[in-house]
Amino acid sequence: MTTLKNQIRADRIGHAYLFCGTRGTGKTTVAKIFARAVNCERPADGDPCGECASCRAIASGASMNVIEIDAASNNGVDNIREIREEVAYSPAEGKYKVYIIDEVHMLSIGAFNALLKTLEEPPSYVIFLLATTEVHKIPITILSRCQRYDFHRITTETITGRLRDLMEQEQVEVEERALSYVAKAGDGSMRDALSLLDQCIAFYLGQKLTYDRVLQVLGAVDLEVFGSFFRRICAQDVTGLIRELEQIILQGRELSQFVTDFIWYLRNLLMLKSDPGMEEILDVSSEQLALMKEEEKLADLDTLMRYIRVFSELSGQIRYAAQKRVLVEIALIKLCRPAMEQNYDSLLHRIACLEQKLEAGTFVPVPGEDSGQPVPSRAQGKKSEEKISREALSEDTRAFIDRFQELRKKTSTWSQFVLKGAQLRELPGSTGMQIILCKNHAVDEKDLSAEVEQVIEREMGVKMHIQVCTPGSDPRAEEPVIDLSGMIDMEIDIDQS
Repeated sequence: MTTLKNQIRADRIGHAYLFCGTRGTGKTTVAKIFARAVNCERPADGDPCGECASCRAIASGASMNVIEIDAASNNGVDNIREIREEVAYSPAEGKYKVYIIDEVHMLSIGAFNALLKTLEEPPSYVIFLLATTEVHKIPITILSRCQRYDFHRITTETITGRLRDLMEQEQVEVEERALSYVAKAGDGSMRDALSLLDQCIAFYLGQKLTYDRVLQVLGAVDLEVFGSFFRRICAQDVTGLIRELEQIILQGRELSQFVTDFIWYLRNLLMLKSDPGMEEILDVSSEQLALMKEEEKLADLDTLMRYIRVFSELSGQIRYAAQKRVLVEIALIKLCRPAMEQNYDSLLHRIACLEQKLEAGTFVPVPGEDSGQPVPSRAQGKKSEEKISREALSEDTRAFIDRFQELRKKTSTWSQFVLKGAQLRELPGSTGMQIILCKNHAVDEKDLSAEVEQVIEREMGVKMHIQVCTPGSDPRAEEPVIDLSGMIDMEIDIDQS
C-alpha cells in the first residue's frame, strides 16, 4: 500500500480506486483505512492517527462523510442515482466524501451507466472506492477511470503470524501446528482463517487448542493417515483402504475436507518427485518431509498426476452428492484398479505395473481359461516350438494375417468376441485358413465360418475357405499354429464384455 500512502503524503489523491482480489484479502478493510486517512486531521506518514474526531467517527460508523454500499443488495439504477444527487453537496466536515461500494461487479448495466457519468466528471471532494472479487465482470469504461490495485492471496506464514499475535493478545494457549493448519485451511484468506480459528476456540473454550482438537472441529484428517492411504494405494490394497475409510467416517471426519486435503498431499508428493529443490516451499514438518521422501519413490510422475486427476474430479462431484462415501470408495478403487479407466494416464499406469511385475519375476502368464489361450496337449509341446516362416505361406494367407484384426471387427459383436485371441493355421495345399478359437465358446462353427468367408470376400475381394474349430474339436491339434507376433501389429483391444 506504499502507493496509497505516498498519494496521501503528497496530497495527490485520485477520485476513483478499484480494489480487486479473492475473498478475505483485505479489500474492504483497506478501503475503510484509506477513507480515515484522507479525512484525518493529523495523518502520520500517510496513516490515520486514529485519535482525532474524524477518525473516531469513521471507525464507529457515525461519520456522514463515509458511505458504505453493498452492491449485492443495492444494485439498481435508482440506488446509483441517489449517489449522483448526494455528491452535489460538499461534506459538512472533513475534506472528502468517500463512497465505498463493495462487490461492485453486482451492479446492473443501467447502474454502471449511471455510475459512469459521475466518474467522468466527479466533484473534487468525492472519492469512490470500489471493491470486487470478479473484476472481469466490470465494464471497461469503468475500469479505465479507476486506479486498479490487485490484492493477492495472503501467504500461510503471514496468516500464521497474525493468528499468533491475536492468540497472545487474547491469552489463548494454542499449539503452533494448530495455527499452521488453520492458516493453511484459510486458503489465502485472512477472514476465513480467523473464522475457522474462532470456531475452534469456541468449541474448546477455556482449554488449550491442540492440533488434534483443530482436526476434530474442522473434520480433518492427520497427515499420517494420508501417508498410510498412499502406501495402500501403491500396493493396490483395496480392502485395507476401505477399512481405513471406515475408520475415518466413524471418527466423524468430513469427507469433502478429506478429499481436498488428500489432493494437497498428493500435490506435495508430486512437487518432491519433480524436483528435490521443492523441499523448501513445502509447508510440512521435517519429520513429515522425511516420510514423504520415502513415499514419493513408490510412484512415478504420471501415476501421481493420475491420482490427482481422479481425486480432483471427485472433489467437483462430492460437494453436492448425497452418497459421498460411495463416491470416495469408487475413486479409491479406481486408483488401485487402473484397468477400470481407458484414458492415457491409466494405460501408462497399467503398463508400469506390468513392467514392475516382470522385473520382479512375479508375472508369469499361465495358459488356460484365465489367460484366454488354449491349453496345449503334451503332443503339441514339441511342435509348438516350430516356427512357420512368412515366406512359406501363400499370398492370400499373408494378406489375411495382416488384416485379421481389421476383418474381425467387421463381423458381428458376438463373433468379434469369440474370435479375439484365436490362433490361425493354413489348410493343406493352401486351400484356406483354419481358425482355432481360444475357448469353447457357445458358437455354431459352420455359421461363424460362413460369416468370416463373407467378410473376407467383401473386404478383400477374394474367396477363401474358412474352417472354425474350438480347442477340443481341432483335428490337427499336434501341428504348429502360425506365430502371429512377428507378422501383424497386435493392437491394444479393450474388452468391453
